[in-house]
Amino acid sequence: MAADWTIWAGFVAGLLISTVTAPVGVSGAVFLLPVQLSVLGVPSPAVTPTNLLFNVVAGPGALWRYRRDGALHGSLTRRLVAWTLPGVMAGAAVRVFVLPGPDVFRLLIAALLLPLGVWLCVRTRRPARSRPRSGTAEPSPGALAALALTVGVVGGIYGIGGGSLLGPILAARGMALSRIAPATLAATFTTSVVGAATYAVLAMARPGPVAPDWWLGLACGAGGLIGGYLGARLQPHLPERTLRLLLGALAAALGALYAAQNLT
Repeated sequence: MAADWTIWAGFVAGLLISTVTAPVGVSGAVFLLPVQLSVLGVPSPAVTPTNLLFNVVAGPGALWRYRRDGALHGSLTRRLVAWTLPGVMAGAAVRVFVLPGPDVFRLLIAALLLPLGVWLCVRTRRPARSRPRSGTAEPSPGALAALALTVGVVGGIYGIGGGSLLGPILAARGMALSRIAPATLAATFTTSVVGAATYAVLAMARPGPVAPDWWLGLACGAGGLIGGYLGARLQPHLPERTLRLLLGALAAALGALYAAQNLT
């Protein structure tokens, strides 16, 4: 069982992170991961299922609010959920048997999110007439399936759920955050449930720290449950431009953080 201070630190971290990230469709697990590794001392690969447990507990807060607003209906949500599920199961097996360390993850996330976040911020700050209309650039069904499957694998390997990757990519195509956020959070929640269960099964076949830190994951998730609801409640009151800049800034900051960690 985790020490008392880590339980409270995890709760506060989950609360603050989810309040900021829920309005843009990100569960916050990708930002919680470095906190668990560097501050709370969760070993690898147990940090991945602990992060997935955070998503399972925290997810219903934001999803309940979006459901009340009628934002969870639509083909985008169904397609993302359907294709991320098989990916997360494959990713969990890869994480346990092939990639137990976090170094490759940090490099991949830095290479993807840093330029994507900067580009999204720059694109958002251009005059409106130079950008495609929001909500008109949804990928084709085949492209969306390939994207969701790939993100599911990455999420299964590193316990990030996938919203932190799907959100910036779909927003960069011009889709409205009011459509993206509920769909990516729904995909994150469902893949995290399946991913956490997959790790629980793999823990019986693999020695070492494979199972999640249950108490810490539940504490982080409890904070995220409250923060996610608050963030989802704030979303309709924030301008689209502000949300896109926030998502771009979060993506760029995370990419820069992992790039710095790789360099050191």
